[in-house]
Amino acid sequence: MIEFKTAAKKLYPYAYNILGNRTDCEDVIQEVIMNFAEKDTGSIVYQDAYLIKAVINRSINLKKKNDREQRKKITLPEPIVTNYAETRIEMEEILNYSMLVLLDTLNTKERAVFLLKEIFDYEHEEVASLLSVSIENSRQLLTRAKKKLKLRKPVVAAPQAKDIKHLEQYIQAIRLRDIPALEQILSQEVQVMADGGSKMTVVAELTSGIEDTIKLVTYLFEHYQKEFQIKIEEINHQPALLFYQNTTLINCQIFEFNENGEIVNIFSVVDPDKLTHI
Repeated sequence: MIEFKTAAKKLYPYAYNILGNRTDCEDVIQEVIMNFAEKDTGSIVYQDAYLIKAVINRSINLKKKNDREQRKKITLPEPIVTNYAETRIEMEEILNYSMLVLLDTLNTKERAVFLLKEIFDYEHEEVASLLSVSIENSRQLLTRAKKKLKLRKPVVAAPQAKDIKHLEQYIQAIRLRDIPALEQILSQEVQVMADGGSKMTVVAELTSGIEDTIKLVTYLFEHYQKEFQIKIEEINHQPALLFYQNTTLINCQIFEFNENGEIVNIFSVVDPDKLTHI
């Protein structure tokens, strides 16, 4: 008899890294395990491999469906806190937030091959078996994925202390409306992506460039956020700001820094359905 919690923990990174949505992950995993429990499993020699394959394929199908339904909207992954001691080991195979966003430039098969090869260290023979493709096709899919990602490597590492310091400076600059300081902290190519889901209207889904970004973040702070409590957190292995109205989380902003300590991406999640598990 399969132990549900143990199996679910093992399967979770596969589902989440494909889907980027906690509720969808849990639904897929529960369905796979329940179906498995109802089967005559005596003939299944490698049960873990069977479950992983089922979860990956169901996740791919659901990802395709979600992408079709959300085609013209910016949708960001559901944020996950990754610095709690009791869950850190479980989060070791969860990708950082920037990479999850970048993976949305891939089609679902490219995404699955990239994850299996680069994160879970599968051989092409294993990938081919799991995804029901040829070994050569697996190699081609990985090559295409890497080109689209511009050979960017997946990172699973806690944010550096300097990034936290830069984030504190960013908060201070916004509070004081210190434009010169913001110009030092933000990259010239900075970009803000915002996801309000179906329930919230965001000021702008996509904002690019330092001038427009400064206008946006100072406007949002002055009109919406200045009365909120702000907490620095680690989300998907990156520094983040959580904005609370009393005890209700209103906004999660995840930050990506370049090697010069400048902010290059701000991922802003205000969709309440994606904030419930933080």
